Formats: sequence, C-alpha cells, structure tokens
Amino acid sequence: MSKPVTIELLQDIIAAFNSRDVARIAAHFADDAVFYASRGKDADGAAIRGKETIADYVAKRFDQIPNMSWEPVYDYVADDTRAVSVWIVRGDEVTGEKIEARGVDLWEFRGDKILYKDTYWKIKTA
Repeated sequence: MSKPVTIELLQDIIAAFNSRDVARIAAHFADDAVFYASRGKDADGAAIRGKETIADYVAKRFDQIPNMSWEPVYDYVADDTRAVSVWIVRGDEVTGEKIEARGVDLWEFRGDKILYKDTYWKIKTA
C-alpha cells in the first residue's frame, strides 16, 4: 500500500520548484506523468507527457523566466491521491514582461509521485 499524499509532500514540491533545480523537480514526477501547463494551443493548455519531457519543459520555462517563484497561499489534501495547491507566481520574463498571478495546481499522485499536475493561472487585463 502506498503512502497517502500529505501537506509536507506538497510543500516539498513547491520548494523544489522554487529552487529551480530541474532534477529535484523531476524526481517528484512519475515516469508516465502528465503536466497540463496553463498556456498552450489546446483547451487544456499544453499536455506535457512523461517525466523527461516535463523536465525539459520546466527547464525552458526557467530559461524564459529565470527568477520565477511561487508563494504558497494554501494546500488542501482531498484524499489519499488528490490535492490542491493555491499560490502566487512571480517573475520577470526575458522579454521584460512582469508576471504576478494567483494560480492553482490540481494534483493526482501515485504514492509520493505526481501522476497529473493541472495548472491554472488568473489572467490580468487592463
């Protein structure tokens, strides 16, 4: 039997993202994980499939936004395999655009590995 998801696990994942250490981040994902990024061509944003592809995607995002960081607002564990994280993302794109948005991750886990990460951001308008 696998361990249920915990608040501590969610906090460790956000800490990994804030470290911008791609290997540390990738270690949290299952080999067959799917990351639904908030931006993309599809209604789901962009579906990034597989741990290595996710690692490549994250590395490219950090190249575009080198100081990207997440400020946790709260985490909620729904059951043994699902959770929600609310955060504020900040950073400066290399294009000069500043990012500050409230966002949510919907998580599904297999044991202590991320199986699905579905990300949503608020969009600011003028």
